Amino acid sequence: MGRRKLSRKSAERKALLRSLMIALFENDRIETTEAKAKEVQRSAEKLITTAKDDTQQARKKVMQTLNDKAAVTRLFDEVAPRFEERPGGYTRRLKLGPRRGDGAPMVILELVD
Repeated sequence: MGRRKLSRKSAERKALLRSLMIALFENDRIETTEAKAKEVQRSAEKLITTAKDDTQQARKKVMQTLNDKAAVTRLFDEVAPRFEERPGGYTRRLKLGPRRGDGAPMVILELVD
C-alpha cells in the first residue's frame, strides 16, 4: 500500500499536502476530507517527531518540506515542546460526516493536547 494520489499530479499533491500541514501547525486543527487528512497525518507526525530534536539539521529538513518560515518557527517553538514526553500519536481525526455537495467523508484533523 502506497501513498494516495488524491487525483492530482505529484507536484500538485505535494503543494496541497504542504499547505494543509502549514495550516495544521498554524491553527492546531483543520477540516478536510478523510483521504487528505490521512495523508497529512502521516507527514505531520513525521515532521513533529523531527522537530522534537531541535537542531539546525532538523530545522533544515523541516524547512525543505514546509518552505514556510512562520510555520517552521511555530512548529519548533510551540508545537514540538508540547509533545516532548509523548512517543507518537500527536494528531487525531474526528469524523464529521459527509460533505453536503458531493458526499465526501469529512474529518477534523487536530493536534492532541
